[in-house]
Amino acid sequence: MTDAIDAVDQPTPRRKPKEPITTIGGRQMKPSTLMMGYGYDPVLSEGSLKPPIFLTSTFAFENAAAGKRHFEGITGKRAGGAEGLVYSRFNGPNQEILEDRLAIWDGAEDALSFSSGMTAICILMMAFVSQGDVIVHSGPLYAASEGFVARVLSKFGVTYVDFPAGATREEIDAVLAKAKAQAEANGGKVAMIYLESPANPTNALVDVEAVKAARDAALDPSVTPIAIDNTFLGPLWQRPIDNGADIVCYSLTKYVGGHSDLVAGSVSGAKRWMDPVRALRNTMGGIADPNTAWMLLRSLETVELRMQRAGENAAKVCEYLRSHPKVEGLGYLGFIRDARQQDIFDRHCSGAGSTFSLFIKGGEAESFAFLDALKVAKLAVSLGGTETLASHPASMTHLSVPDERKAALGITDNLVRISIGIEDPDDLIADFEQALAKV
Repeated sequence: MTDAIDAVDQPTPRRKPKEPITTIGGRQMKPSTLMMGYGYDPVLSEGSLKPPIFLTSTFAFENAAAGKRHFEGITGKRAGGAEGLVYSRFNGPNQEILEDRLAIWDGAEDALSFSSGMTAICILMMAFVSQGDVIVHSGPLYAASEGFVARVLSKFGVTYVDFPAGATREEIDAVLAKAKAQAEANGGKVAMIYLESPANPTNALVDVEAVKAARDAALDPSVTPIAIDNTFLGPLWQRPIDNGADIVCYSLTKYVGGHSDLVAGSVSGAKRWMDPVRALRNTMGGIADPNTAWMLLRSLETVELRMQRAGENAAKVCEYLRSHPKVEGLGYLGFIRDARQQDIFDRHCSGAGSTFSLFIKGGEAESFAFLDALKVAKLAVSLGGTETLASHPASMTHLSVPDERKAALGITDNLVRISIGIEDPDDLIADFEQALAKV
């Protein structure tokens, strides 16, 4: 009888997926291979080759002791987090498989999925800031990211100091010294260095290695993480953790989702950085739903193919546009003119991407004439989808940015943001040719 009671009191471990194979004959398999099965064991789902969609709000515990142990992990009374599935605000099979695979692309220890890119960014920042703290960020940022720092976190006593994307090590040193003094005066700390590279919508690059060197010299690296929005080039053309970033953020809506049919976000990094973000996500919600996570798993199987095709198309389209008489310039990473930006690109990037800025001779009227004349490309915000998209940042995605700041950041009325898709490149060139003729 005693043995039976003791057995009931002990948590029974859930069946776990078999240990995934990541090497063959000593060779580390590539992310594109691992996307086909990593983190999923068909044995646990009736032999289903692909993960089912787990549409459930809650999960049954093996016994009461197991439930207690899971909640000890979730609430922080025990290190290590939940050891199984608990409740769909916290975790779920589709989300956990997705997070395992996202971490592979970034070379990260851990990853978390969210209901949107902005949910990911907001919860990330809130997890690390307290009253009196300072956030240092590059500029420009996506307007909603910049607005969250300047207008929302400021309500709770968090201030910021920013620097231009192309800043040198010396300029970054000066900004960090200013931020450190500001934090000390407010009784806080420099809570985070937040970067966006390439910047939206100018494609300006941040020297992540220089930021890390400056951070390590001026601040405690164990207190102040470097986070970066890698949406424009990730996960294929840039791996910021390799260059010194601690945390990588995505709007998975873009290239990872890649079909303009879902909204989601993620952050990845070492577990020590992810744990406080996970804890806040557990409280606030915001995890990606099971259906969206399942769709992202499907998209991850083709992300390399889609991004490669889009990148090849963009190179051909930009080669045509660069000499067009109605084009004033291109913010395309394949045609960088600035030596310092080229140096950053050479050290940080493995491809030029497929999203760029097209500067049309004229202003808003000429930009609108071009956009309204497009027949293949769609007039819509967002990027990284299978279709080509075009938008006008100054009057759309960055409308909320004050005019003087837009001018300082180069977000002009003649800037059109283009995201090239996977259509035939000659058809796209023909579309841009006829649209420019209407300008």
